[in-house]
Amino acid sequence: METQSRRTFLATASALTLGITTSFAMEKEKSPLVHHVFFWLKNPSSKEDLAKLLEGLRTLKKIETIKMLHIGVPASTEKRDVVDNSYSASELMFFDDLAGQKTYQDHPIHLKFIENCSHLWEKVIVYDAISA
Repeated sequence: METQSRRTFLATASALTLGITTSFAMEKEKSPLVHHVFFWLKNPSSKEDLAKLLEGLRTLKKIETIKMLHIGVPASTEKRDVVDNSYSASELMFFDDLAGQKTYQDHPIHLKFIENCSHLWEKVIVYDAISA
């Protein structure tokens, strides 16, 4: 009976280890991607231009591969050397993986946003990150 229990234990432990390892490998292949974009308007004091940019950004939420979208403007937080609040607006998006982000990049809604709004900004910086 004791031998059977050890065998059962080892078989169960091996199966669990294999399952965890396989799951971890699959997570690495399908790692969530964070896409953070900062926009600087050509006319940073124009409330109308900011409103148009924000309206354009909101159209992006219809793209099916975007799992979460946050659109924002600089917060009135404490001024520190490491804080850059010189931008006009930002978008923060979460995708399931690189393929979802690629779908977004090529999506007609995204391309239309660029066509309709690119005349408003003078500078755009993108930060893309995956899980480490």
